[in-house]
Amino acid sequence: MTDSTWQRETPWRGVMVATPLTLREDRSIDFDAYAAHVRDLVAAGCDGVVPNGSLGEYQTLTDRERDEVVRVAVEAAGDGARVMPGVSSYDSAQSRHRAERAAEAGAGSVLLLPPNGYPCVDEAVRAHYAEVAAAGLPVVAYNNPFDTKVDLTPRLLARLHADGSVVAVKEFSGDVRRAYEIAERAPGLDLLAGADDVLLELAVAGAAGWIAGCPNMLPASCAALYRAAVDGDLETALPLYRTLHPLLRWDSKPEFVQAIKASMDLVGRHGGPTRPPRLPLGAEALEAVRAATEKALAEGLH
Repeated sequence: MTDSTWQRETPWRGVMVATPLTLREDRSIDFDAYAAHVRDLVAAGCDGVVPNGSLGEYQTLTDRERDEVVRVAVEAAGDGARVMPGVSSYDSAQSRHRAERAAEAGAGSVLLLPPNGYPCVDEAVRAHYAEVAAAGLPVVAYNNPFDTKVDLTPRLLARLHADGSVVAVKEFSGDVRRAYEIAERAPGLDLLAGADDVLLELAVAGAAGWIAGCPNMLPASCAALYRAAVDGDLETALPLYRTLHPLLRWDSKPEFVQAIKASMDLVGRHGGPTRPPRLPLGAEALEAVRAATEKALAEGLH
């Protein structure tokens, strides 16, 4: 990995892969398999990993499991700066505690949803991010208004950035027009593509990174897509994007955890089951994932 693709001063940039839980059939975590997966992602050209996020089924984890996932990720990545743990919870104090634990483990940044217990006002959002930022690690905001019912609009993001509470935003609204308004209102705030199926559009708009799901299945090809997209090499990026898009769009569906794990199993990686209340994919969805995965493999993606 070269300094041009990964920088210690801004470790949230580049291809940061949101990692799933590597579960055994009894739903316990296979930490050896998780470590192997992290090492493989870095070796394939990805810049780092994001454990304990939505794809990592963070809502089902005990505190001890969350700590161990971060510890294993830091060790396997070879440099803790490559690790951006999710620290979201209903309680600002709990999120700060998790950020402090991430710092103790050697992580380089953290990913934080806004308060998601109720549709709160802007001042509560600002207080929440300020509390977690006080732990000392750079905070990447996660805008997912579908799940949290709180929209981190460009105007609110500008205020959070001016407060010194966030360094970047994982933008998952799907509205690519926001990239330009965010750049206008908060020019120092890094935009990270947060939904796989708008990666190209956000890269062209100036995204500094991608918090990604699809590299769990095809890491080298996804890393190549990102590099080409941010370099403006559409001759390379566009065919890759078209081939990958049937897989990329699963990242924005409610069954994204099961779909990504199913595709991982199909390519020979450790996907495995999910924890309840998530159920296995239905037959129709599984067939769609299978077809998209096999098409990508047939075209030489890996």
